[in-house]
Amino acid sequence: MQTVAIGWELYERTDSALALGGVGLAQVLPIIALTLIAGDLADRRDRKITVLSSVILLALCSLTLAVLSYTKGAIFLIYACLMLSGVARAFLKPAGDALMWQLIPVSAFTNAATWNSSSFQLAAVIGPALGGFGIALLGSATGVYILAAIAAFFCFCLTAAIKEQPNTRTKEPISLQALSAGVKFLWENQLILAAITLDMFAVLFGGAIALLPIFAKDILHVGPVELGYLQAAPSIGALIMAVSLAYLPPLRKAGPALLWSVVGFGVVTIIFGLSRWFWLSLLMLVLSGALDSISVVIRHTLVQIRTPDHLRGRVAAINSVFISASNELGGFESGLAAAIFGPIAAVVGGGVGTILVVLAVAKIWPGMVKLGALQELD
Repeated sequence: MQTVAIGWELYERTDSALALGGVGLAQVLPIIALTLIAGDLADRRDRKITVLSSVILLALCSLTLAVLSYTKGAIFLIYACLMLSGVARAFLKPAGDALMWQLIPVSAFTNAATWNSSSFQLAAVIGPALGGFGIALLGSATGVYILAAIAAFFCFCLTAAIKEQPNTRTKEPISLQALSAGVKFLWENQLILAAITLDMFAVLFGGAIALLPIFAKDILHVGPVELGYLQAAPSIGALIMAVSLAYLPPLRKAGPALLWSVVGFGVVTIIFGLSRWFWLSLLMLVLSGALDSISVVIRHTLVQIRTPDHLRGRVAAINSVFISASNELGGFESGLAAAIFGPIAAVVGGGVGTILVVLAVAKIWPGMVKLGALQELD
């Protein structure tokens, strides 16, 4: 909900593609800067307490955005609030991922990854739609920020209800070596590094989500409700694919499936960039989400099966940087490219770049082409 509200409000007030790209940059910089510290904290301290503290900060940021929206506060204060949200997310992601996977038996990791993706995508389908309806109904983004704060409060209550779980905390003294243990682990596991690198650069170049307010208003000529549909479309596709993967037999050739899904992601991104018909654009976004879901499930399963419990926080922190770089930093890249070359050229060029990334990954890490069933790695 909040993503739609911020995008719509900033574009209404600034009419700038670069301002939209700045939304991603403001949130990703703290995540990158705090990666090693947040990962080490998740392996050294109570993960549940870290999650609860991060969620409280997110709720406060949402309430502050509501005040700034209502009072027409300065744009730089909105970005400052987004940076604080980035700080919260920097600590939330490693601790939350590590906490969740310590609740699940290893034998259920692959199936759990699909259902975890499904629950996330379900929220991502409902959220943008509610955000678009909320803006249209209330006439501004203020109420949407308040709803986002209420959602964070429910998240806090549900997380607080989780019972204490035994976990292996690191006993290493704090040092640069301890902080960088996640980086070392990923470097020694080249298949994991290949998978998350592919995902990062594919979405970095191929993501068009940050530019949806421009496409909705200036190219497809639709309003905030339709923008909500466009924002939700990738998640609808991802949800359908994730549920399908949960019921289908496990992938026997995970590597080729990953590579071809990213190629398809690049192709549908190109078609979206060239489309002038709302329904075709909507369909391409649905397909992009479905194809991206295959990558998400394979990557999550690969990471969790191979990572020991005492390193989960630090590896999750590095993984979150790759994810954030692909999403938020990708949003900045899209906004900058759109400001220089125009939104259509930015999206089409990004789709082409995604396909080139697949070719590069297959060349640099040939083991990815040969990767078979993920269950065999356990």
